[in-house]
Amino acid sequence: MEALWDQSPLSASDVFDRVCRERDWTMPTVKTLLSRLVNKGAVSTEPDGRRFLYSPAIARSDYVGQESKRLVDRLFGGRPASLFAQLAENEALDDNDLAEIEKLLRELRS
Repeated sequence: MEALWDQSPLSASDVFDRVCRERDWTMPTVKTLLSRLVNKGAVSTEPDGRRFLYSPAIARSDYVGQESKRLVDRLFGGRPASLFAQLAENEALDDNDLAEIEKLLRELRS
C-alpha cells in the first residue's frame, strides 16, 4: 500500500521493484498480495494492454485507522489502554513518545 500511496497507478512489476528492495518477496508474492487487496476493496485496477495498473482505493488515513482498530480489537480486546500499557511495560515508549501521547490526550479532552 505504501508504494501505491507514494505513486500510482503502478503495475505489479513496478510494485515489485519498490517493495522487494525492502523485503525478500518474490513476484508471485506481490501479485498475491495485490489480488487480496483488490478483493478487499483497498486497491482498484485498470487494464493497460496485457497488464493491470493498481491504485489505492482507500486513503492512507482511513486504512491506518481501520488497521489500528483491528490490531487493538484482536490483540487487546478492543482496549487501547492495554496497548499503551504493553508498550510502556516493554519500554517501547521513550520520553518523546510519552510527551506526544500526553499532548494528544490533552487535545482530545479540550
